[in-house]
Amino acid sequence: MRICIYGPGAIGGHLAGRLAKGGAEVSVVARGAQLAAIQERGLTVRTADGTIECRPRAAADPAELGPQDAVVVCTKVPALPAVARAIAPLLGPETPVAFVTNGIPWWYFASHGGAEEGQRVPEVDPGDVVWNAVGPARAIGGVVYSACSVPEPGVIEVTSKSSKLILGEPDGSRSARAGALAGAFKAGGIACSVSEDIRTDVWAKLLNNLSNGPICVLTRRNMRDTFRDGAIREAAVQVVREGLAIAAAMGRPVGGAAEERINLSADIPHKPSILQDLEAGRPMEVDALFQVPLRLARERGVPAPMLELVVAMAAQAAAAAGLYRREE
Repeated sequence: MRICIYGPGAIGGHLAGRLAKGGAEVSVVARGAQLAAIQERGLTVRTADGTIECRPRAAADPAELGPQDAVVVCTKVPALPAVARAIAPLLGPETPVAFVTNGIPWWYFASHGGAEEGQRVPEVDPGDVVWNAVGPARAIGGVVYSACSVPEPGVIEVTSKSSKLILGEPDGSRSARAGALAGAFKAGGIACSVSEDIRTDVWAKLLNNLSNGPICVLTRRNMRDTFRDGAIREAAVQVVREGLAIAAAMGRPVGGAAEERINLSADIPHKPSILQDLEAGRPMEVDALFQVPLRLARERGVPAPMLELVVAMAAQAAAAAGLYRREE
């Protein structure tokens, strides 16, 4: 398969390496130092099961790469409108686009059913740029569990002992295209499944983001160091309880006790991606990760006072750093 990773940062770089290891014909759309490093030296992915060295074709302009069998978008959410405006040269008539991104995705209410069918998520896709340029018919949802960082350009460090990728069609079907893409990832040694309920998977991952993201932005420390403090740990547990209630109100109940979820994070010396963005001076995904879930909670009358508090403070920190501006 010809597969393009759009945005080979920490997660995208890991996935590109896995695809290359499995024998896919991999290309990447990158920019800046990451692009220069991949073009000059290739991509190095250090994982618990060994180091992957590969040389994907790399370009800043998608037109240099041409139509693909599949595209996997791994950029930060604030970059999605720019991606949508540039992605056309990668798309053949049947090319699916998997969005392995954080938070509530732009396609969330496509093939959703009920009164909310077709609703947009303007915080994530202002002006419907992605909806119109890519369209829900091409979209495949993606949820990834993998602790990754970019210690230097062209090098990906995967600190989690195991990683998992979940793909899913918005309509819940087990499509041939999702199965083929999952097979390409599995061939590279990463666990990858096709879900019939990708929205519940989105919420399950989002609970982790809600519990550790805003709090670690405030502490500026990794999860293990942050959650050693009992008061902070209890606040995170309360955030998860509120997140579970929001997910249930959305018709997507997620199992697991709040305490268990925090316990899983408490021993991991990893900085959440949004803290990595703050430290690197990159635009922060405050809306997709935090503000959209809070809006959905308010619309459904679900109280979330602890989440409201930590998100308000994290948003202030992001704004003070010049990395976030909320549209009123």
